[in-house]
Amino acid sequence: MSSRGAHLVQGDKRFTTGGGLLARLFAPGFATVLDLIDRKLESGGIDATIPDGTRRRLGFRGPGPAARIEIKSWLALVRLAISGSVGWYKAWELGEWTSPDPVPLFQLFSSNAVSLGELGRAKGPFRWINALAHRLRDNDPRRAKENISAHYDLGNDFYSAWLDPTMTYSSARFGSAEETLEDAQLRKIHDLLDRLEIGEGSRLLEIGSGWGTLAIEAAKRGAHVVGLTLSAEQKAWAEQRIREAGFGDKVEIRLQDYRDVAEQFDAIASVEMVEAVGQRWWGAYVDCIARNLKPGGRAALQFISIEHGLFARYARNADFIQTYIFPGGQLLDEPQFEALAKQRGLSWEAREGFGLDYAETLKRWRDRYDAAVAAGKLHDFNAAFHGLWRYYLMYCEGGFRGGAIDVAQVTMAKA
Repeated sequence: MSSRGAHLVQGDKRFTTGGGLLARLFAPGFATVLDLIDRKLESGGIDATIPDGTRRRLGFRGPGPAARIEIKSWLALVRLAISGSVGWYKAWELGEWTSPDPVPLFQLFSSNAVSLGELGRAKGPFRWINALAHRLRDNDPRRAKENISAHYDLGNDFYSAWLDPTMTYSSARFGSAEETLEDAQLRKIHDLLDRLEIGEGSRLLEIGSGWGTLAIEAAKRGAHVVGLTLSAEQKAWAEQRIREAGFGDKVEIRLQDYRDVAEQFDAIASVEMVEAVGQRWWGAYVDCIARNLKPGGRAALQFISIEHGLFARYARNADFIQTYIFPGGQLLDEPQFEALAKQRGLSWEAREGFGLDYAETLKRWRDRYDAAVAAGKLHDFNAAFHGLWRYYLMYCEGGFRGGAIDVAQVTMAKA
């Protein structure tokens, strides 16, 4: 924590119920927030210690995750109430709340997302400020590269320190609990290629080619691949791996926006790239697939979605992920996206969700991240950065375990 952060935490002592005029004035309001959480939790519960040392049990009306939390400053609840998940992260960063394991807490918020309603969403001017900041990061052709670079151009050394050897930064699919992360990632890739019936002579477009693993695996099947990325770091890494694998004549990696492609392909693959598009550009993304896919061709997507009933509320706010991790990002509302595909003559077939596999992937990433930090492999980044990334990995793991978000593969065929 920075010295400034430490100062802020120390300064918050006046907000505890142990003393101070503000605490005496506003403690009833803080208690009301806890009462509200208690009433709205339909499954699972929270064992909470509040600033005066009192313990409260919130929820526990039905089976579900049991979270433990210590609220060290009432400011944590203020931040939650006025700026939602963005404020809740800030409170954690400043030490205003702690937990021996935050994942069950995030799982609880996810599994109770409908009943909790607007709790956890920014309010009043904070909502408009967050929404405006997110809108300014819209993925138009000018800004899309900046948004991608903000996340993926942290550096190949950064990602290679904790991803598995495939350098795959998307959900794996596990055949068993004992399967290695590397094998589970390759399983996911081949599941997708099987959907496309990739074989000798196939011409494949990959929208969002990452560090090149899917392109290499497709080339092993005899395909000719064009991969698209907006990350210069990823392109350089992928091209080197492709050359080393001996597929330089079969794979081309382009630093190109998907909106600029107008060619014909037998198949199109895209793994967790559509979340970087944003709702405004969903139509353009599906247009790219419909325009570039030959009649009778197949596209296969792996995507992250949020529960349909939560999307409208989610879309009105910039949450923690959009603010701190993926500028311009947005999860899919699957029914809306499916409708866009069908309007363009694309089917929506064989949808398979595997959200718990993503939770396991995130857990393994976090273990690998911690090991990389302990080994000094990420020494170019400070403690605050590591805290942010650990929080991000735990936040996402809890989201998938709670079920408010899901990851799925689907096939889209062109008549």
